[in-house]
Amino acid sequence: MKRVGSKDVLESSSSSSKKTTHRQKKPPTSSLKELELPNSVMSKIQEVHDISRDVFSAAMPGFVPSPLAEANLTELLDTLKLEDFGLDASMSYFRADPQGHPRVTYVHFGDDSLKFSFGVFCLPQSAVIPLHDHPGMTVFSKILHGSMHIKSYDWVKTSNGKNRIWREIDGAHFAKVKTNTIYDDSSKTMVLHPENGGNLHCFTAATACAVLDVMGPPYCSAEGRDCSYYGVCPSPRGVSRRITDELSDWLKIERCTFKMNTVLVKPSTMT
Repeated sequence: MKRVGSKDVLESSSSSSKKTTHRQKKPPTSSLKELELPNSVMSKIQEVHDISRDVFSAAMPGFVPSPLAEANLTELLDTLKLEDFGLDASMSYFRADPQGHPRVTYVHFGDDSLKFSFGVFCLPQSAVIPLHDHPGMTVFSKILHGSMHIKSYDWVKTSNGKNRIWREIDGAHFAKVKTNTIYDDSSKTMVLHPENGGNLHCFTAATACAVLDVMGPPYCSAEGRDCSYYGVCPSPRGVSRRITDELSDWLKIERCTFKMNTVLVKPSTMT
């Protein structure tokens, strides 16, 4: 695959995003908006794109990067700040709307076909990205600004002959809590994998905050990678209370009511 220039990464990002909107099941969004970035931030965005492209070059459902590749991307992400993406905390993305609703804004920076994508979620204080999954995906998350509460889970699986299956009763899936704490922009990059690391997570903004996500392969309905949302439900009838404790929950798929704004970056016209 050819190397793209700083201007090209944004142009291809905008074009690819418009094409993939129809084949990816994402939360409903308002009309797409655009953000013009200064040329001064392009080198860092290009670096994220290039290393992500290398890490996810062989991405397919269930793909897990090699330890070396994962370390290379994590090392870069650990150094990033909000300003590296041409964003700052004074932007409207970090404030509630005129009606007082703390709506999430996703700023899409780049992708590479169906191998990977990356962007920044901007959350006003108290905004929530509900509990959702990442089927067959690896995701790198780095908080760039502020602090957020993250609760994540991994599915509990049981043996069924040679296979490992989700433990399911009456449509509820049993999940173990992976993390349940507050992280901030001093925290290291978090990595979740298809079957561990907290593949399901919920973000709640303790303060206005921003988190960078690099994921591969991206959501794609045609390939069975829809984004599903979950809610905690009571233990199924007949299940011993000893099975469910403060480190586990029963989760059920819920109809998506989450909406967010989406912003596509575009090349600067500045010289």
